[in-house]
Amino acid sequence: MKLVIIEPLGVAKEKLLDLATATLGNQVEIIYYDTRVTDTVELIKRGKDADIIAVSNLPLNSEVIEGCPNLKMLAVAFTGVDHIAVDTCKAKGITICNCAGYSNAAVSDLVFGMIITLYRNMLSCNEVVRQSGTKDGLIGFELEGKKFGIIGTGAIGLRTANIAKAFGCEVYAYSRTVKENTGLIYTDLDTLLQTCDIISLHVPLNAHTKHLINAQKLALMKPNAILINTARGPVVDSQALADALNSHQIAGAGIDVFEMEPPVPSDHPLLHSINTIVTPHVAFATKEALEKRAVIVFNNILNYLNGSPTNII
Repeated sequence: MKLVIIEPLGVAKEKLLDLATATLGNQVEIIYYDTRVTDTVELIKRGKDADIIAVSNLPLNSEVIEGCPNLKMLAVAFTGVDHIAVDTCKAKGITICNCAGYSNAAVSDLVFGMIITLYRNMLSCNEVVRQSGTKDGLIGFELEGKKFGIIGTGAIGLRTANIAKAFGCEVYAYSRTVKENTGLIYTDLDTLLQTCDIISLHVPLNAHTKHLINAQKLALMKPNAILINTARGPVVDSQALADALNSHQIAGAGIDVFEMEPPVPSDHPLLHSINTIVTPHVAFATKEALEKRAVIVFNNILNYLNGSPTNII
């Protein structure tokens, strides 16, 4: 069996290959690429002889999948798989396994980093001190007592909810599946948007969630509310959000994900909206999370080889 690691996985090459060898032994021949390419022809060249491909968030379209005739398994070093031609994989009987759970702590950390940065005017405070200024006009807000809305109560959503409760927030939730005994107040989407001071998105991208947060939904939010998106960019209508921010319809936003992977075009509306923090899709990217992810990738491959695949999409 030939395993192609088609792009870097965020762990030093030597450490990654040592981990792969320790987990998989001599069951596979490993080919490792330490550069990231997006050209379809080059991706096919890299993967055409592979039985298994390990990939992070590099888009693998139908043409790439069709161009890899030996492919039997995709080990996706990511939680979401909207960058993979899933239907083509299913049609060809290719098993897809993801790495659910590796970034739960990392993503939740960034959510609260963004919230506190917005609530306590951290960016402006940093600038004003450097310009010999004072706290005038920079009085912030506390998390305690705020109504905190979680949209999507999977593992990351629930972890975020638990942290919010530790800050003393009253936590509301909207999700396709209601989780029992969580201490969350489940409600419909419109009620959550109308009620909450902070709204954090934790849903996958699919036909039902694209532009889930659009102009009509933003109009329901409080003028003092902030929106945090560490899920997927297209879950939010970016232009509608920028318009809501610039017209003071809502108070602020923290955005880690866009319609495309960074670099984000300079004319993107959320790069020019007020009281907006933007980060380059880094919520998952901590040293600890990337190492957890590599462990899951190779365990997924091992379980597949042993006939008991895990984390199947």
